[in-house]
Amino acid sequence: MTTAQPLDVQPTPLALLLLGRGSDPASERGVDCPGDLPAPSDPGLVERARAAKAALGDKVFVLGHHYQRDEVIQFADVTGDSFKLARDAAARPEAEYIVFCGVHFMAESADILTSDAQQVVLPDLAAGCSMADMATAEQVEECWDALTEAGVADATVPVSYMNSSADIKAFTGRHGGTICTSSNAQKALTWAFAQGDGSAPAKVLFLPDQHLGRNTAVRDLGLSLDDCVVWNPHKPNGGLTVRQLRDARMILWRGHCSVHGRFTLESVREVRERIPGVNVLVHPECRHEVVAAADRVGSTEYIIKTLQDAPAGSRWAVGTELNLVKRLAGRFAAEGKEIVFLDRTVCFCSTMNRIDLPHLVWALESLVDGKVVNRIEVDRETEKYARLALERMLALP
Repeated sequence: MTTAQPLDVQPTPLALLLLGRGSDPASERGVDCPGDLPAPSDPGLVERARAAKAALGDKVFVLGHHYQRDEVIQFADVTGDSFKLARDAAARPEAEYIVFCGVHFMAESADILTSDAQQVVLPDLAAGCSMADMATAEQVEECWDALTEAGVADATVPVSYMNSSADIKAFTGRHGGTICTSSNAQKALTWAFAQGDGSAPAKVLFLPDQHLGRNTAVRDLGLSLDDCVVWNPHKPNGGLTVRQLRDARMILWRGHCSVHGRFTLESVREVRERIPGVNVLVHPECRHEVVAAADRVGSTEYIIKTLQDAPAGSRWAVGTELNLVKRLAGRFAAEGKEIVFLDRTVCFCSTMNRIDLPHLVWALESLVDGKVVNRIEVDRETEKYARLALERMLALP
């Protein structure tokens, strides 16, 4: 009888990271938070946050993303989506400290757009974004090499969603591309397709959310699903043939939002059966079949405005992050508007929810004590090209 010998297999750094046993400060994934946090059960947290914010005065500017929990959003000086908040920070040069209650890529964008005199703080470095994690700089460079070998790189324009790391934004800037938001994705793609030299129609490499890219191309620009292919970074050559790369108009990165990707066609059918006359309103990060079945589709700001302008007594099932849906349901309840979450299963954005009151209090009180914790800094070279891509977006017609 033979005895099996243990294999000398060492876990990779990525495996350790996914298991929560490793850290990478340069990644969207979380790292340990240095310092002592106040206990979550501390009844004085709200007052401590107020006192610290008051002590800092105009030196601090707190940004709150729409998906933040209520206990945090109450301390935000402004609320909005990621790009709006980054621009708001840049418009407040007198604020020495920008405390970004959002996720890592958002804080990076704020650092890129603000002045050198301003310091951006993310209360919890573990507040990342699973979608942004799905496209690393190394993977995207490998994809570009494959496009070059296929002879289509010169005709390909990168368009990267705002929900991407600074490295991916810089890649986009270096290769003549632009950034987009869910509000202006149609404009960005229209611009990108017009960049061809006439010898061949331009292609788009859309990063990192396949659903926003597909929905915009098919629903808004009239392309077909056959015009789109999906690049899988975990397969050789993205899982595509050279012919597929040459024939495609849209090369979609295989990424998605963990929250919006969970909504299904069954979710839409079920809510229509359960609530007669309901209007289905979803974000374009949802799957194509969900967007096709919805009554209205738009960005977070569009969703808020649609519900604000909706008639009293109307019924809405909303496919976006739960914190926002709950907040809007409460805000418009007095007007008789019934607003429910599209899926019956509760689903918050888990990484966004890492920003809680204990982390916010810790970050603010540290600033009061003269300590800048969890500062987010983008290196000069990355900032240069990421800013270039962002400026191309701002110049879109």
